[in-house]
Amino acid sequence: MIFSFQKGIGKAFHSKKMKGACLNKLRGVKFSISLIALICTTLLIWAWESTPLLTNFLPPSEHFDVHLGMPSAVIHSEIPPNHVDFKDRQQPTEDDSAEARTPVGPIIQVMHQVSENVDANTMPDLVDEKARLGTSPSIATLSGSSGVVPDDDKVSDTATNKKRGCNYGKGKWIVDKKRPLYSGFGCKQWLSEMWACRLTQRTDFSYETFRWQPENCEMPEFRESAFLSRMRHKTLAFIGDSLGRQQFQSMMCMITGGRETSDVENVGGTYGLIKAHGAVRPDGWAYRFPRTNTTILYYWSASLCELEPLNRSDPATHYAMHLDRPAFFLKHFLPQFDVVVLNTGHHWNRGKIIANRWEMYVGGKPIANRKLAQIANAKNFTVYSVVKWLDSQLPLHPGLKGFYRSISPRHFVNGDWNTGGSCDNSTPLADGSEVTQDHSSDSVAEGAVMGTNVKLLDITALSELRDECHISKYSIKASTGVHDCLHWCLPGVPDAWNELLYAQI
Repeated sequence: MIFSFQKGIGKAFHSKKMKGACLNKLRGVKFSISLIALICTTLLIWAWESTPLLTNFLPPSEHFDVHLGMPSAVIHSEIPPNHVDFKDRQQPTEDDSAEARTPVGPIIQVMHQVSENVDANTMPDLVDEKARLGTSPSIATLSGSSGVVPDDDKVSDTATNKKRGCNYGKGKWIVDKKRPLYSGFGCKQWLSEMWACRLTQRTDFSYETFRWQPENCEMPEFRESAFLSRMRHKTLAFIGDSLGRQQFQSMMCMITGGRETSDVENVGGTYGLIKAHGAVRPDGWAYRFPRTNTTILYYWSASLCELEPLNRSDPATHYAMHLDRPAFFLKHFLPQFDVVVLNTGHHWNRGKIIANRWEMYVGGKPIANRKLAQIANAKNFTVYSVVKWLDSQLPLHPGLKGFYRSISPRHFVNGDWNTGGSCDNSTPLADGSEVTQDHSSDSVAEGAVMGTNVKLLDITALSELRDECHISKYSIKASTGVHDCLHWCLPGVPDAWNELLYAQI
């Protein structure tokens, strides 16, 4: 009996011991799982903060109730390509007089995905209409959105990435005795008279002697032969407004050194760039340098949108301005380009849109949403749409380099071009010579290229310092009392834009 009692106690003790061991083992497993979960969570948070691109793939904290129809990788035009029919699909002739200002808005990452289905109650106020270039843009509250930089203290992801490499937009203007790169008297073959300030009554040309030097960047010296060698068997296309045309003319003068060149071939007809009957000028130009088979091209697309005549049989027809489609010329000829530089901005104002008879469309139909119909919002939407489309095309064309050029600043004082505004300063760098900020002054351009393989050609802040370099009152075409404080004297600031482009090609 005693033996049985002792045996029972032993079994109980053994059972209790085994149970305790199991519990300890279970607690150990739970602890291990908890520890692993904690480590994984920590790594995920660290990766989120240090890898901005993750935000493009992870869902937002709040749902933005907008379903967007972005253009697909290959967009099929409703009308087949026709070289001789390009005039029907192009914009009205551009007015080269001073263009009206478009406010520069905030970084709106949700602009990558916007469609005509936007609810007017959920569509955010994207831009403060009174925002001015050179001042801190106000960022409107976005109800229900999550892709917005809320204040100036949060530097954009693009700026963070720039810190890791070379930021060509950060630096200073320095005197260089080798400047200018070409003669304003001599480059008559490529340079429009209205932009050749040496041909006007202006007498001070000290602004021509400055060169932009980025901070901590090696800037190759621009040499005609080196550029053409690098661009052998390649095509460089500038597509944009009249500031893009200035950059194109600057590049032609830089490549030729401003000298008369007889062996350069006009290949504009290959791209349908032929002056139409009654037009002031063709929609662009294309020239080929036979020695290296290098083509430099410019196409006028002030909005970067596809413009489609609503009634082809009516010479005074209005045009559907498809905000979600790139210009037909860009879409059609992109496979033939090796470097493409896009810009837009100053034509996005009520006066230009009415004068050009443009009607804004998204998703193939007129815009019904009142907030997207606001011109500044429509401009921002278009920039994001076109950049996103270009990014989608890069993998299809290996070797193609895409650039979006930030907006060129205006320097009107005490009014606008038609209300007595002027830019009379002739002292170089009166407001300073250095750009110290890491982010772009054009937050829309910076936000549009964020997370894409399209490069930002950031020229806004460095150009902002050069208010003495505009055509001003010396414009041949301007009316009495009207100053052109938008376009630049050449040689001048656009030469620096091309040097930055050359450094990044």
